[in-house]
Amino acid sequence: MGNNKRIVVINPNSNQTVTDGIAEGLKPLLISGGPEIECITLEEGPFGIESQEDVDAIVFPLRECVSRIEKADAYVIACYSDPGLDVCRKATNKPVFGIQESGVLTALSQGEKFGVIAITDGSIKRHLRYLRQMKVMERLAKERSAGLSVEESATGQGTFDRLCQVGSQLRDLDGAETIILGCAGMASHRALLEEFLGIPVIDPVQAATSMAIGAVLLR
Repeated sequence: MGNNKRIVVINPNSNQTVTDGIAEGLKPLLISGGPEIECITLEEGPFGIESQEDVDAIVFPLRECVSRIEKADAYVIACYSDPGLDVCRKATNKPVFGIQESGVLTALSQGEKFGVIAITDGSIKRHLRYLRQMKVMERLAKERSAGLSVEESATGQGTFDRLCQVGSQLRDLDGAETIILGCAGMASHRALLEEFLGIPVIDPVQAATSMAIGAVLLR
């Protein structure tokens, strides 16, 4: 888009529907004079990343993916557990952004307490461990599960109603001032959910890609 800069957004699961949803959610960030944003699917990845085993299994394939992509000015790893983030950063001299880290940092900039909507109960423990590493637990209102699969979060009937229900609990019962969508596949619901809840709702892929655009344009 004018300056030949390129950001590569990697979906570490092999579900092309999720990648397509990510690309659709990033369209507002395709600005005149800004970098090209290319969304790719890690074909070696599992269909959905829903366990610690899934996260661990894609670290090496992600590193290889980053290593073999040439002519990228920044990378985004579009999985909320930020799998392989440190390893991928060592594989390139270009910036690599994880969506959980970026989503949390964006939430902290827009409110005192943030809440997270996880897709499953099983992912919460993994997310909390990362938040402890980031030393931001005192700013977490709560993380609640929507009880969805990765596939359902992107395409399922009733997904939006469930997000409204859980988001309302985080706002009203837990005191969240901002909400993070804790999965890469929920961008299509962000704007409507924000309108419904009346507080900032952050899609972490959009947050990470926004940071990548800033890093690329300022380098």
